[in-house]
Amino acid sequence: MRTSVTDHLDIKRVRAELADRQARSPLFMRPGFLIRRVHQIHTFLFGEETSAHNITPVQYSLLTTLETHGEMDQNSLAIEVGLERSSVAEVIPRLSARGLVSRSQAAHDKRMRLVKLTPAGRRLVKKMASAVQRAHDRTIEHLSPDERDVFMLHLIRLVEANHADNLVPLRLPGTQAIEDDAASADAA
Repeated sequence: MRTSVTDHLDIKRVRAELADRQARSPLFMRPGFLIRRVHQIHTFLFGEETSAHNITPVQYSLLTTLETHGEMDQNSLAIEVGLERSSVAEVIPRLSARGLVSRSQAAHDKRMRLVKLTPAGRRLVKKMASAVQRAHDRTIEHLSPDERDVFMLHLIRLVEANHADNLVPLRLPGTQAIEDDAASADAA
């Protein structure tokens, strides 16, 4: 029998606190509102911690994905990060202009653009790591360590459970979905 992360919670206490907080605003009954608001808060904290580097969270995700996976075509990079291809196509030239990534055409398909991290990009990712970690830590610092783990697990579960219904594919480790998503995107 699978145990749940809520098995050891005092669910009556949780529901009472939830009802109390939701009574303050009808918006607190809307997961979408709360997710958007937490995203706004995190984006602000990310900006505070990393302002000296002039990099957005999306740009940082692209840079760290290239650091992890090496050279990639732009479509695969978009899927790896869960962004629309057009968004990646807009961000990559900005990163290239700053000398953080280089772009080239694939030898086997002249329509395909390959992107890779430059040495300057690698240095920036390394230089930003502690500031980015501080932003992540600050985003959830008001939760206890156990609550942080539960929160992160629930976020992952929601992403995994709902990603297939999204118009923007996301590569999930250990799944075949990426090939199916890429084939669907190419057929569209």
